[in-house]
Amino acid sequence: MRTLAVVGASLAGLSAARSLRKQGYDGRLVVIGDELHRPYDRPPLSKEFLAGTIGEAELALESDDEDLRAEWLLGVRATALDRTDRAVRLADGREVRADGIVIATGAAARTLPGAEGLAGVHVLRTLDDARALRDELAGGGRLVVIGGGFVGAEVASTAYALGLDVTIVEVAPTPLAGPLGETMGGIVSALHTDHGVRLLCGVGVKGLSGEHRVDAVLLEDGRSVPADIVVVGVGARPCVDWLEGSGVTLDNGVKCGADGRTSLAGVVAVGDCANWYDPRVGAHRRVEHWTGARERPDAAVATLLAGGAVEPGVPRPPYFWSDQYGVKIQFAGHAAGADSVTIEEGAAGDRDILAVYRRAGHPVAVLGMNQPRLFTRWRKQLAAATA
Repeated sequence: MRTLAVVGASLAGLSAARSLRKQGYDGRLVVIGDELHRPYDRPPLSKEFLAGTIGEAELALESDDEDLRAEWLLGVRATALDRTDRAVRLADGREVRADGIVIATGAAARTLPGAEGLAGVHVLRTLDDARALRDELAGGGRLVVIGGGFVGAEVASTAYALGLDVTIVEVAPTPLAGPLGETMGGIVSALHTDHGVRLLCGVGVKGLSGEHRVDAVLLEDGRSVPADIVVVGVGARPCVDWLEGSGVTLDNGVKCGADGRTSLAGVVAVGDCANWYDPRVGAHRRVEHWTGARERPDAAVATLLAGGAVEPGVPRPPYFWSDQYGVKIQFAGHAAGADSVTIEEGAAGDRDILAVYRRAGHPVAVLGMNQPRLFTRWRKQLAAATA
């Protein structure tokens, strides 16, 4: 292969570029990104960066002595993939022809219909998003977070520490029930009420009020929650529209095998846009976590360089972490499908616990709150048991 293109310049794209060089590829390497910024770390955006305890320099993912010998095309969006010419078409009219392509275009934050153009309404996905939100939070006031997932919870925790009056609105009866299950989702989300953050569950958002700037969140049950700032944290959609008609199969992102291979030869996908097959559960799953974006490109690149002639391995169980109100939350595995969850360390009323999820007596997931050593042991056992 003389030219390889990585479409996406965040962690997954950077990890793919690094892996290409590590695995011996010495040809032309083009990295395309729609943001103007060089690759940066996203997890601190909702925590340390938003709180002002670290700056933009600390977010950089590249080291000073790193030389990937790559051509960086930043601030330009991919608009199409032409499988006949094997070319990535760009919004500025250019195209990049490549023998192999890594799709790493990530996901974009979902927005709230009708909120366009209303000042004080934010999403948090990019560095520019975080800059704008940080500036607003510095002025204090009443913050309403729509969505009780991990990003919303971290923003709420950070804003609480900054002294804002915080309310979370969550449409589900129990926040985090999807990734953690109802029992543990309830225990983790109780951190909000522990700290005086209002948590309104089981109610949807009808809309926002305000002429030029938001002044309230209107709920489906008729209530109105006053707001000076609103953060919409209702998930993300994979950025794959540009692949329509390319021959790459799309299904909740780019549908991939267990090694990132797509339906189109010479094309693999990694990161938040990639819906990988997980042989442990016999289904495709899109993993939107830092570790997946860091680890899975190695397998995808090996497949790409071998022309698909390698047997796919078994991806490591997904792992993610969150920091809220001074509590370190860690999770590995899949809670869905577990038929039991037991607290192995601590008690249900504690905030320092370790819980193990099992199916037919076999561990399938583990959750730790302020239990890093015990969690690490269980995570290793989980990986070994499901390899």
